[in-house]
Amino acid sequence: MTDAPRGAHESDAPDPRRWLILAVIAISQLMLIIDASIMNIALPSAAADLDIASADIQWAVTAYTLAFGGLLLLGGRIADYVGRKRALIIGLLGFAVASALGGAAQSEALLFAARALQGAFGALLAPAALALITVTFTEGRERAKAFGVFGAISGGGAAIGLLAGGALTEYLGWRWCLFVNLPIAIFAAIAGARILKESKAHGDTRFDIPGAVLASSGLVALVYAFTEAAKQTTGEDGLPQAVGWTDPLVVGLLAFAAVALVSFVLLERRVANPLLPLRIALDRNRGGSYLVFFLVGAGLFSMFLFMTLYFQYVLGYEPMQAGFAFLPFSLGIILMAGVVAQLLPRVGPKPLMLIGLALAASGLLLLLRTTPTSSYWTSVLPGLIVMSVGMSAVFIPASSTALYGVGGHDAGIASALLNTSQQVGGSLGLALLNTFAITATTNKMADLAASGLDVSQPAVVAQAQVAGYHVAFLGGGVLLALAFLVALALISAKKADLPAEAAVAA
Repeated sequence: MTDAPRGAHESDAPDPRRWLILAVIAISQLMLIIDASIMNIALPSAAADLDIASADIQWAVTAYTLAFGGLLLLGGRIADYVGRKRALIIGLLGFAVASALGGAAQSEALLFAARALQGAFGALLAPAALALITVTFTEGRERAKAFGVFGAISGGGAAIGLLAGGALTEYLGWRWCLFVNLPIAIFAAIAGARILKESKAHGDTRFDIPGAVLASSGLVALVYAFTEAAKQTTGEDGLPQAVGWTDPLVVGLLAFAAVALVSFVLLERRVANPLLPLRIALDRNRGGSYLVFFLVGAGLFSMFLFMTLYFQYVLGYEPMQAGFAFLPFSLGIILMAGVVAQLLPRVGPKPLMLIGLALAASGLLLLLRTTPTSSYWTSVLPGLIVMSVGMSAVFIPASSTALYGVGGHDAGIASALLNTSQQVGGSLGLALLNTFAITATTNKMADLAASGLDVSQPAVVAQAQVAGYHVAFLGGGVLLALAFLVALALISAKKADLPAEAAVAA
């Protein structure tokens, strides 16, 4: 049983309750995926209710994804050492408490703090769920089915989250997009306490706390620097402008981030039990896969945020309409995933990844045709469909090459690093592209004012907003194009080299 986590001593006999265990794990994963997408729809309503500035809106997403991505590797270690069942239940209950705090928030600071707390408990919950699948399903075919269900939940959960976010925001209020997690988490925790079997790793169980502190603080400082650079102030001409990259606080944050992240890499080379074993990331195929997921996360997360703002602020969609507008994207990924899974053993990972990244970048660039008066069917839908097809052709092959040459001892770490790459890439890309978008909107507003237009008119404001969104879409397309070049240069694995079970990206 080379795929079993280190220290797992469970019997080879299948657990008679294994499908009930999978149901608990699936419910937990569904909650995480729904929460990640549901807040995109709720953002405009939450911003209006709590008076959150446009430059700070993205922190409701970034606080979650950065905490999740920054702590995911440590969460995996904690789950291994204290027990995966215990970690899953603690993660579920902590996620419920954080959701309640966010739903009851009366200020942007409390909302952002609650979202970060959700991300922290999610970072404990997600790796525990994956490890429990591996321990519970010891037979190859059943394990493949279990991971298939897990993947379907991940894809379908995004669509459910978008629709639920629209319905809850429109009919009950944005706060219910957070409160809805409570019954799901509590039910899963109670069921898990009765059904799950405990498992944990043995041997060296020392935590790399210095590594976790350096990595997390460095990433937080980096994203904060991007966000601060995008913050709006009022210029001498009375028009909004961005703080910019030469602001002393921005420069200081960037310097601290550089020192912390370089120190983290140096530390990981010396410690006996590192948070991130560098041998995992330095392999050509694995490192290329992680970098592809990092760049895809950076480009894709921005699309969800800025399309949400476009639907609601520019086209005037109600939250429910915005949720349905995203539905073709999620359904496209779900429908194409089966096709890609059939093609992967026949053609290998690299051709699929290159085609997928080219399509995804093209889909983002198609969104440059949007205007304040565009038709959804002709200007938005084609781009969403092309992106969904492309992303399906990226996720599955990249998950497979992320385990290229990895033995069972390191499979869990490799999967966790894949998820970390995507989440941290999403956080950093979102902050960076938000900076560019705000700057472009400000510059466009100044140009329109200089031409004699009344910048207080909604139609004029919409022109400036769309100009900013276009810069974000273009930046996302460039990031996906960079991912294409990375895959072209680094991915060399052939179809015969793929592992029996791919990593699973949450």
